[in-house]
Amino acid sequence: MIVVMKRNASAEDIDHIVKNIEELGLKAVTIQGTERIVVAAVGEERVAGINSLESSPGVDEVLPILAPYKLASLELKPEPSTVHAGSLTVGNGQIGVIAGPCSVESEDQLMETAHAVKKSGASALRGGAFKPRTSPYSFQGLKEEGLKLLAEAREQTGLAIVTEVVSPDDVELVAEYADVMQIGARNMQNYRLLEAVGRCPRPALLKRGPSATVDEWLLAAEYILDGGNENVMLCERGIRTYEAHTRFTLPLASVPYVKAKTHLPIVIDPSHGTGHTYMVPALARAAIAAGADGLIVEVHRNPDKALSDGYQSMTHEQFEEMMGKCRRIAGAVDRSLGSEG
Repeated sequence: MIVVMKRNASAEDIDHIVKNIEELGLKAVTIQGTERIVVAAVGEERVAGINSLESSPGVDEVLPILAPYKLASLELKPEPSTVHAGSLTVGNGQIGVIAGPCSVESEDQLMETAHAVKKSGASALRGGAFKPRTSPYSFQGLKEEGLKLLAEAREQTGLAIVTEVVSPDDVELVAEYADVMQIGARNMQNYRLLEAVGRCPRPALLKRGPSATVDEWLLAAEYILDGGNENVMLCERGIRTYEAHTRFTLPLASVPYVKAKTHLPIVIDPSHGTGHTYMVPALARAAIAAGADGLIVEVHRNPDKALSDGYQSMTHEQFEEMMGKCRRIAGAVDRSLGSEG
């Protein structure tokens, strides 16, 4: 339920509503809107006494939240959310660009790419220290040593760090070094991990599972929001279909659909969504035109020798060219791209 407060509601009125909601065994979440404050009562809405909240001082009306995801719903928060993490801003007319290698391989490799993407206008640096791989024999990442290299890259460039966390046990460690906690597609429904990231002070980037519906994706985001972490970004990285000409099928229809359902910003991953370097720039431009709030792309100094995902990684020169073209598209839809904001 949503308790919509009157414009002149006092702090005592709001505290009274919060206390009453909690006494009903529900979780109270206060949202400051542009015109008034609303208080969400999250939990089992069929509890006795819920409708009595409408007669409380300072209350304008009590409304049901129809969507299964409560905190992520536009019904609760009609204004789009903006996420800030160091140099990265996603939302409010700013298109964040997260770029870097799939995996942190070495100090030279990471620093060279970090400086290159910074020069081309990236907002943040991506790089995997922990790499969940399909095969146990594939490169699994440098782990904490990789996190230390990412932190050094931030020192040198000022770029915020986006890296994946794969286990609830690693959340505290990754949060020591990272600015944004990425939850990969394989872990979208790892509920213990979602809950742990929900308790973490770092913003989260939640990738859609390859077979997940949009509602399942948004309910996964709800776990993080319910844990207290309000800074959640959705990431569309493609879904598995019968098509074989791309690694996954990247449904850009997700952008306007998600924006009609949730206040959370949406980031597009054209690297995983296509699996082919030559397709990435075109899908990045299309994502911006469709209204995406951010891009996350893979960039490597020598994709042919990358330890993971080289076939979908751009060279430094290709990334620079892509940014120039994407910047023109962003300008045409009255938004700013990357670090130019």
